[in-house]
Amino acid sequence: MSTPDPSKTLVQRAPEVAGGVLRQILEFAIDGNGRIPGARAAAARSLQSRGEHEAAVDWLIMQHVGLAGAQGFLTNLGGLLTLPVALPANLAGLAVVQMRMIASVAHLRGYDVNDRRVRVALTLAMLGEDEVRKQVGSGRLPAAPMVVATAPVFDPALDRTISERVFADLGTKMAGKHAVVQVAKRIPLVGGGVGAAADGYFTYALGQYARREFVRRRG
Repeated sequence: MSTPDPSKTLVQRAPEVAGGVLRQILEFAIDGNGRIPGARAAAARSLQSRGEHEAAVDWLIMQHVGLAGAQGFLTNLGGLLTLPVALPANLAGLAVVQMRMIASVAHLRGYDVNDRRVRVALTLAMLGEDEVRKQVGSGRLPAAPMVVATAPVFDPALDRTISERVFADLGTKMAGKHAVVQVAKRIPLVGGGVGAAADGYFTYALGQYARREFVRRRG
């Protein structure tokens, strides 16, 4: 009897691993836990504080940009240790913050974040505007997040495809940021803030993309 090829088994399990990780990130971001409010709670607090939907969106984005730059917060989020070991804690923490921001914006704009179509769209938005445009333009993905969120039916195959692409993109971004930080550490008084600045910048860009993509559905 032949011995199974470990690399082939890993490739075959890639969609399952990616989907499992991102589903846990989504659930954590949307539902929160006892210590950290989820997306709907964050959106409600922001709306109550600001009194108007667009002002609440502005506040949510800037709040999450600040959270993204707080490295201690990201690596000590309660509950992150339950996420699969496929993602390091700091990457999982940043993904939770960014996903909660995107989900909060979508919720304020009238999307049901419990709808499976919307959840696929939220995951897709994590790629960012440039990458989504590139993937759609090349035919590797069918449409932008808003179209996915309002599709007639949920598409499990699309869910798996997007999970794989977003999972791979998270790893690529982490590798790129790690390289930049390692170079910056050689420059006195600079290295410590580079990672926080990069996380904040990318989080802000994702927030602006979410506000453009998830157009308002409430009257």
